[in-house]
Amino acid sequence: MQFLKRFLPDPNKQTLNKLYPLVNQINDLEPTFQAKSNEDLRAYTSALQERFRNGETLDDLLPEAFALVRETAQRTLGMRHFDVQLIGGIALHKGYIGEMKTGEGKTLVATLPAYLNALSGNGVHIVTVNDYLARRDTVWMGQIFYFLGLDVGAITSEGAFLYTEEGVPEEQDADRDSHASYNVEDDYLTSVERKAVYGADVVYGTNNEFGFDYLRDNMAQSLEDMVQRELNFCIIDEVDSVLIDEARTPLIISAPDAESPQLYKTFARIVPRLEQETDYMVDEQMNGVSLTDTGIDKVEQALGIDNLYQEKGVVYVHHLEQALKAQALFKNETDYVVREGQVIIVDQFTGRLMPGRRFGEGLHQALEAKEGLNIQQESKTMATITFQNFFRMYNKLAGMTGTALTSAEEFDKVYSLGVVSIPTHEPVRRQDLADKIYKTEQAKFNAIAADISERQERGQPVLVGTVSIEKSERLADLLKRRGVRCDVLNAKHHESEGAVIANAGKKRAVTIATNMAGRGVDIKLGGPEATDEEKQEVMDLGGLHILGTERHEARRIDNQLRGRSGRQGEPGSTQFYLSLDDDMMRVFATDWIRSIMERTNLPEEDPIEHPLIAKAVEHTQTKIEGYNFDARKHLLEYDNVINKQREIIYEKRRHILDGTTHIEDLTSSLLEEYVYRIVSFHTSLDTLQDWDIGQMIDDLSALSPLDNDVRQELENIRDKETDIASKKTEMSQVLTSRLSQYYEARFSSLDDETREELQRKLYLQAIDILWMEHLEVMDYLKTGVRLRGYAQKDPLVEYKNEGFRLFENLLGSISEKYITNLFHVHVHAPMEAASYNPYENAQEHHASSSATTQSTSNQAETAQESQTQRVNDKVGRNDACPCGSGKKTKKCHPEYTK
Repeated sequence: MQFLKRFLPDPNKQTLNKLYPLVNQINDLEPTFQAKSNEDLRAYTSALQERFRNGETLDDLLPEAFALVRETAQRTLGMRHFDVQLIGGIALHKGYIGEMKTGEGKTLVATLPAYLNALSGNGVHIVTVNDYLARRDTVWMGQIFYFLGLDVGAITSEGAFLYTEEGVPEEQDADRDSHASYNVEDDYLTSVERKAVYGADVVYGTNNEFGFDYLRDNMAQSLEDMVQRELNFCIIDEVDSVLIDEARTPLIISAPDAESPQLYKTFARIVPRLEQETDYMVDEQMNGVSLTDTGIDKVEQALGIDNLYQEKGVVYVHHLEQALKAQALFKNETDYVVREGQVIIVDQFTGRLMPGRRFGEGLHQALEAKEGLNIQQESKTMATITFQNFFRMYNKLAGMTGTALTSAEEFDKVYSLGVVSIPTHEPVRRQDLADKIYKTEQAKFNAIAADISERQERGQPVLVGTVSIEKSERLADLLKRRGVRCDVLNAKHHESEGAVIANAGKKRAVTIATNMAGRGVDIKLGGPEATDEEKQEVMDLGGLHILGTERHEARRIDNQLRGRSGRQGEPGSTQFYLSLDDDMMRVFATDWIRSIMERTNLPEEDPIEHPLIAKAVEHTQTKIEGYNFDARKHLLEYDNVINKQREIIYEKRRHILDGTTHIEDLTSSLLEEYVYRIVSFHTSLDTLQDWDIGQMIDDLSALSPLDNDVRQELENIRDKETDIASKKTEMSQVLTSRLSQYYEARFSSLDDETREELQRKLYLQAIDILWMEHLEVMDYLKTGVRLRGYAQKDPLVEYKNEGFRLFENLLGSISEKYITNLFHVHVHAPMEAASYNPYENAQEHHASSSATTQSTSNQAETAQESQTQRVNDKVGRNDACPCGSGKKTKKCHPEYTK
């Protein structure tokens, strides 16, 4: 295959050749824009926006927009986009992933397509790897957008900020660009509501924050609570980290069910006091129970409240329904057994016990409460999404990274994104030295310490990459014992490490960093503010030396580390030190590598440097990458099932909130369907006399009282000389009419607006609580279907089929719960809709694990879910001081921020 490639055209060159004519057009426009005044440049934005509204495309506007941004960057930042940066910007606009080497100015490149696409008025999101970089880039690059009349802001876990230059002294503005690449000037950021930032033309933020805001928007109870606009265009910096390394770990908003165990116990005590037929009705055929008005009164009396549906909302009703089912429908020793303090399900077909399986929708907890057992407290997933499915929702997606080609197949197959390798501005002069392999880890660390010590003595700066905090601290201790001074970064404090990593290019600097630490910060030889003489001195010493303490399972992570050296044609060198004790070598290295190491009989402190071993290591990495790709692809196939369901549910919610679905029409439709379903169930037998009209009336009496006249009318319809379908339809119409009259009478005291608001709230409540339960059931299903592989069944096909059936049931349950709650809510004027806040006690967590602490293959399996609790009453540093002075809190009463 490699032989054939020599004779085939290079697809990367072909793509680049298509982009070069646009670069020429931009360069031709440069003198024109250089001649314009600042006011003319600012006014040009309005002209471009007007032309877009009049029908010109963004592609038509590209040359002028890029030339405008280039000139603005020169005037505001003192930075001019190189031709290769223009190519990068064009590639991003066209929806490619641009592979740009470290130091080639990716941050500046993003301003070109961001400005162009912001002209449409639909907003642009730029994803950074941490909050610090989001704020840094907003302040640094925000100067360009602000100058051109666009709003720019940052979304972080600490708050939302808009960029402004108002009120900042000119002398402060004059010198900030010298340290803008590693320092954040907070005075340029004003704290505002998240919705205001999402309304800006360009928004910087982390993948977590964009994803969580999307999930929270789809839990909102009103349009006013939603913050994001349509997901239009997104540029992801370090795209391989976001779309590949973190692809298997979903974003989750969950709530610890702290109240649920007590609620289950409460209703387990109340339900036995209720009488069947009087307080609740049981339909064993439909496996359902329903409260009567008498039963509702008794429950309200037991709880000491006036209105169960009004005061406590759908959560209490749900727990009550599950307690009723546990009491009336599920029998000990028939449907389940109690063994060793646990409720164990009995398989209805085989009679066998099913340990480890649990009933969904809270029924299992209700049974535990009924039997007086310990109730398993579970954290309920309220909303979840993977980055794979979140970012595929953008109308257009693009990304930047220094290492993309090794993952080009995955970017193409999963995200339909092509990869373009952007040429460097200067030829790469970095030397990548052969790996050194040692028998033991101790011998390797001793050799590393000796190498670092010798280089520091000469004055050459060294950056050491480790795979874990523990390894970095161990190496630091070893160096200290040798008298070598070093800085240690562990990717914990993004703010301070930005400055430390920026100084890693100084003479004699030794910096030990876990691989993600300081990513996104440029390392300049001699330091960020070095003179030409200081920079040349370090260049003469060989530039920055990168020392890797072991190989990673993914080649691109090794390449990312290498890429920290040799920026923009500067000299530099890299080398990896390996041992047979390293995780990758221990688990994946082939026996012949070990046998070669053993047969050489070299002393422990002597390394082996052999091209065959280096090739074997690279071959091992390629195999592992393929395995991990398959695992991520497999996970996506499962996640696509729940993703389709999520899209339908979220669309239903949104249509209710924005009025696309008229709630009054929906209510009428759902009531008709509800009635027809019950009528069809009780008229399914072929013999007309066997139709159970009595049970039909009993079921619907749970909604409203139905008198004997209705029974007589239904029997008359049954006995008519008409076909079966007509009988069912007419019966449904009679019952729906009676229920509608009852419903209209109950709601007659409310004005239209209050009535529709009540209906909306009840419908959203039904969706939210049942969707939450559905996610739990689907999670159990995913675990359970894997066992079906032993029965020669495809687990994925089984998951799709079962998931489809469960989702159909969910949609039916939502309608049923909504109609039931609507008919039972106590109505009085004036009134407000029943309150149920899905945000209450909600926690956000992303089971993320970076390459700093573990290898990419077991990220999802071993990651500790770091939970981030939102604290809403914290005063931000840039918020107006609560004392009322009008100053920022940090300048007035900084103690309020603690």
